[in-house]
Amino acid sequence: MSVTHPNHVSIPIKLKPFEDLETTAQGEPRAWVNLKSLDTLWFNTGTLCNLTCANCYIESSPKNDALVYITADEVIAFLDEIETLELPTQEIGLTGGEPFMNPQILPIIDAILSRGFECLVLTNAMRPMMKCAEGLDTLNRMYPGLLTLRISIDHFDPAMHEQERGARSWKPTILGMEWLSKNNFKIDVAGRTRWGEDETTLRAGYAQLFAHHNINIDAQDPSALVLFPEMDENAPVPEITTQCWSILGVNPDDVMCASSRMVVKRKGDEQLSVMACTLLAYDQRFNLGHTLKEALGSVHLAHPHCAKFCVLGGGSCSA
Repeated sequence: MSVTHPNHVSIPIKLKPFEDLETTAQGEPRAWVNLKSLDTLWFNTGTLCNLTCANCYIESSPKNDALVYITADEVIAFLDEIETLELPTQEIGLTGGEPFMNPQILPIIDAILSRGFECLVLTNAMRPMMKCAEGLDTLNRMYPGLLTLRISIDHFDPAMHEQERGARSWKPTILGMEWLSKNNFKIDVAGRTRWGEDETTLRAGYAQLFAHHNINIDAQDPSALVLFPEMDENAPVPEITTQCWSILGVNPDDVMCASSRMVVKRKGDEQLSVMACTLLAYDQRFNLGHTLKEALGSVHLAHPHCAKFCVLGGGSCSA
């Protein structure tokens, strides 16, 4: 990229990594991903959470309401648009914050399940979820097989988990997971790789944890135990160019934004926004519009999370 000086001399502009949507800092064409099929639509139910984790990608906490609570009627409007556009969406994901802190979470889940969508809820399985236990149990019985809860257990070692989530966060999560298992919910677990163990070690450790608590989860199944790569916006990450697909042997159709979008309700905004993915709730460069129809285009991989989590890490939030 360059600008033309008054004397007609072209002067190159030094770009910072991930600064320009279409060009890398080295002046190469940035990779992009086309939406192949909207298989999963995510809703951020609000960024308020009962915990303040050490490295929360969306900065959720008991005080962060940058993304405010979404309502059941607002969710239904997007479910209607899926039908109007005849999109092939099968899965609706609910994330936060802690989704069970949203006062309309049960009507939201009911609206999703009643239309035959699969519903994936990301939760820490602590007190906010247990306060909804009776209604949650009713929904699971009414719509068997459609509801899955993914529980955040950052490490199979309680000390490591609490290093991320805070003191006294382990026991309530385990109790919540045990309740879900005993009541025949479909559950899976999300862990982290931040402590550097290899995947074999991690899966073996989680397998022992599940066996100890009689939890029916296959720790060797990558969809039942999802191990997320760590994300640090300040860590050096290579930018992804159009040539990287063949160099890395990665198919752009396998990247998360090829099959999903996320709806957010930004505090102070009159309309909801559709973001490129679950990881980029705040960066307005990835705000694709206010409707699904507006958000069906391509996404340039102009954020460190695109490279670290999705392309190099192979991560995906969907089931």
